[in-house]
Amino acid sequence: MSDRPLTPLRYDFSGTIIPETGLSPEDLTWIGPRLEAARAEVLADLNLFHQGGPVPQLKQPLDAGFTDLPDRLLDEYAQKGDSSELGQILATAERLRKLANRVVILGIGGSYMGARALFEACCHPYHNELPDDKRNGCPRIYFEGNNLDNAAMVGLIELLSLVGGDDWGIVVISKSGGTMETAVALRLLVDALRQACQGDAQKIRQRIVPITGQHGRLRDLANALGTPDVFNIPDGVGGRFSVLTPVGLLPAAVMGLDIIRLLEGARAMNDRFRESPPGDNPVLDYVGVCHLMEAWRGANVRVLSTWGKGLEAVGLWYDQLLSESLGKDGRGALPLTVVNTRDLHSRGQQHQQGPRDKLITNVRGQRYHPGVLTIDRWDMNQDKLNELAGTAIPEILEAATQGTNKAYHDDRRPTADIDLGELDEGALGQFFQMMMLATVVEGRLIGINPYGQPGVEAYKKNMNDILRGK
Repeated sequence: MSDRPLTPLRYDFSGTIIPETGLSPEDLTWIGPRLEAARAEVLADLNLFHQGGPVPQLKQPLDAGFTDLPDRLLDEYAQKGDSSELGQILATAERLRKLANRVVILGIGGSYMGARALFEACCHPYHNELPDDKRNGCPRIYFEGNNLDNAAMVGLIELLSLVGGDDWGIVVISKSGGTMETAVALRLLVDALRQACQGDAQKIRQRIVPITGQHGRLRDLANALGTPDVFNIPDGVGGRFSVLTPVGLLPAAVMGLDIIRLLEGARAMNDRFRESPPGDNPVLDYVGVCHLMEAWRGANVRVLSTWGKGLEAVGLWYDQLLSESLGKDGRGALPLTVVNTRDLHSRGQQHQQGPRDKLITNVRGQRYHPGVLTIDRWDMNQDKLNELAGTAIPEILEAATQGTNKAYHDDRRPTADIDLGELDEGALGQFFQMMMLATVVEGRLIGINPYGQPGVEAYKKNMNDILRGK
């Protein structure tokens, strides 16, 4: 276990307390008992899930297995060590790191978005461009199987063939194996791997690690290939809730990230969710603010305003989580991720003076840098920056953050803040678990089953019918 203390994630909703356009303290007091009732239902769902008894029709599917999964994984690791699931994940990641200089992660939606969020938030901003000795023994990472872009796939295969050799591998993630985008990408890359390995079946199987369900097409293919390591996506955990299963943990371990600390962060958020009252509970407070702003103020657009490029994929992960979970029955808020200060020059005007249909939640974290850049004094001063000589880039970003929030507040635009502290695996574990729990709590609060995605399944069926001539 990590010996570094976790900095608790902080959710500050004081910027939403605005007369006429925001909320009042009385509003949040009023909704407190309703939030506690929704929490009780979520915890009861977990008990029902573990008991394995009949699930009422209105709660089907009941994919509540993600809720206490971090606790169960860590407890098993403490008891069994290398023979636990986490121990096996760490061992496979180490094997793949030694074998492969490049690893392609195949998956779509929840099967890859968590891994990409971790990669962009926690790894070097130019990880793939670094020479081998600067990547701490970790391979270059590529994401595919998440689209049907011929040019992108051709480009990836061309890159892998140009660098030559067989020192690359594949992590393929699909619960059923029937998702077209991922299945097509896998077939094409296995063909490329066969050529790189000159048809050596032993080399090929060692370079492919499937993560899939107990049954399905990918499981059958893994058995046919004879891959030495196959990891299970647990039953009762949907794709968009799977970041803390092998779906996210194995890629993160391949990247050299501390997956134990990631799970410790999630477990810490679980403890706060179970024990803390509204007003001191990030999960319940976030749900209460978002729900009241949508129901009473018409703020049905939720802007996740990230400050720094490393958090963009984290926001996109949340976009999918909220959209697929609550976008049903003609309802559901629209999530929108922006990266500031970049997007202040494209969306800032509308957010400050457009329709009052938005709740802005700032997400900030202190990303580690080996050095901090500052403005130097020049002999020339046409850009008028000498007055700021000695100012560090993070200071400029903080001034932009404060200035933007002040502008919104002056125009009575509600804002809230999620402060992650040091942007590391522990902080991301807290954030992932907070948002997954919050999404489920809100679903129970408003009477929408947060599990399942019938709309996505319809597009898959139609695409297959068209391709197969039906």
